[in-house]
Amino acid sequence: MRWYDSDRMMPPFPFRRAHAKIATLSELRPLLAERRRAGRRVALANGCFDILHVGHVRYLNASRREADVLVVGVNADDSVRRLKGPGRPVLAQDERAQLVAALRAVDHVVVFPEDDVRVLLDELRPDVHCKGTDYTVDSVPERELVRAYGGRVAIVGDPKQHDTRALLARLRS
Repeated sequence: MRWYDSDRMMPPFPFRRAHAKIATLSELRPLLAERRRAGRRVALANGCFDILHVGHVRYLNASRREADVLVVGVNADDSVRRLKGPGRPVLAQDERAQLVAALRAVDHVVVFPEDDVRVLLDELRPDVHCKGTDYTVDSVPERELVRAYGGRVAIVGDPKQHDTRALLARLRS
């Protein structure tokens, strides 16, 4: 039996299971091409998302408001180790990708091995590259790449008051 009574009510919204939103870069390219042919605009957000917290959720919700389709790049485990140091990531990349994919605002998730998002930007060429409020438009490292292909950079989310490093320190104390 379904999770709803099909004789009396329809599901409140069409949904996909989180794992169905996770794709490789080669799988994602044709999906986005199809969306673009339908006139949809694409936004890309990215991060480690090691221990998902409210700041991440607000960042991704704000990113979704910038376009019709939100793709989220999740740093692979080796990349997180290089960026964040010993003991990180706390959660494995597949778990982090699934948590991000479970958010309603997110349409697609791709795990990427590089330390920055330039390869994804170059391959996917989103209309909007979304970064958190710890950046300004002029401090986004990839801004020139985005501008070169005709995209724009958007600074989104709430002020950076939520930090995985601080959360982990609190948990350990």
